[in-house]
Amino acid sequence: MTFSIRPALPADASALPAIERSAAGLFRLDPQLAWLADAEVPDAQQHLQAIQQARVWVAEDSQGQLSGFLRAVQVDNQLHVEELSVSQHFQGRGIGRKLLLVAIEHARGQQLQAVTLTTFRDLPWNAPFYQRLGFTLLSVEQTGAYLTGVLNNESAHGLPAERRCAMRLMLQADAFKSTPMT
Repeated sequence: MTFSIRPALPADASALPAIERSAAGLFRLDPQLAWLADAEVPDAQQHLQAIQQARVWVAEDSQGQLSGFLRAVQVDNQLHVEELSVSQHFQGRGIGRKLLLVAIEHARGQQLQAVTLTTFRDLPWNAPFYQRLGFTLLSVEQTGAYLTGVLNNESAHGLPAERRCAMRLMLQADAFKSTPMT
């Protein structure tokens, strides 16, 4: 089965909560994080708002079924990935990678310096997945105010801070000279 990636349409908003819930089911594999499988996800209205701001891409099969999505926001001169979810039934087929590569190409097209995200450092489908795509772990000094705020917010909502990290993929050679995201 083939999948294409496209910008999300308003009509897609109603399918995105179920995709995110399904993807979260993978957390049941980790007893400390199993509660995330039943945690609330943004509702269709919140997804619609993100779609209207043109920062969501979806993966769609040849029959029009949605299997995953990526939501991102531009912060300063960087694209920050807020969510990447692929329904469990479709995991392991490269859909998450394709979604992420489309977001990276979008950031390059916008001449942004980097793509950032926060994730679990020790889950194989989190930090190690992103590292294989060129993302690097950020030290506390490199993290910057925005990403520190995201990590603090995640911790306030119950995510174990000691297991979370910020990551960045630099997109421009001269971006290495720039200051961290603030």
